[in-house]
Amino acid sequence: MSLKSLIVLCGGLFAVSAPIWAHHSFAAEFDRDKPLLLTGTVTKVEWSNPHIWFYMDVKDEQGKNTNWGFSGAPPGMLTRRGVTKDSLKIGDVIKVEGFRAKDGSNNGSGGKVTFGDGRQVFTASQEDVTPELKK
Repeated sequence: MSLKSLIVLCGGLFAVSAPIWAHHSFAAEFDRDKPLLLTGTVTKVEWSNPHIWFYMDVKDEQGKNTNWGFSGAPPGMLTRRGVTKDSLKIGDVIKVEGFRAKDGSNNGSGGKVTFGDGRQVFTASQEDVTPELKK
């Protein structure tokens, strides 16, 4: 095999495997021992593979807004569940039950989302769970 053929083969293998490297398991990114229950206003929705992300402003006790990002399932999986890119709208007030990112950032795994009208959807991937929250 020529050097040129080897380079083309390696480049092709890298291109095919790159999306796999970009996808991380729940356990690699989120901490099951740090459940979240946050209420806030949706500020942004990114509806793309490999996972959707949605963001919301959450007010603390002093009234300061902190923007949180939540990773969800792939768009195709959510669509099959009846959750579309129009389900989460900018300005919606939602409650999110999920798990905090292991790195301590203001990111989490978006699990159960409850809308103001009481409707609920599960936005996480199949391997994710909704946390058992202390009431």
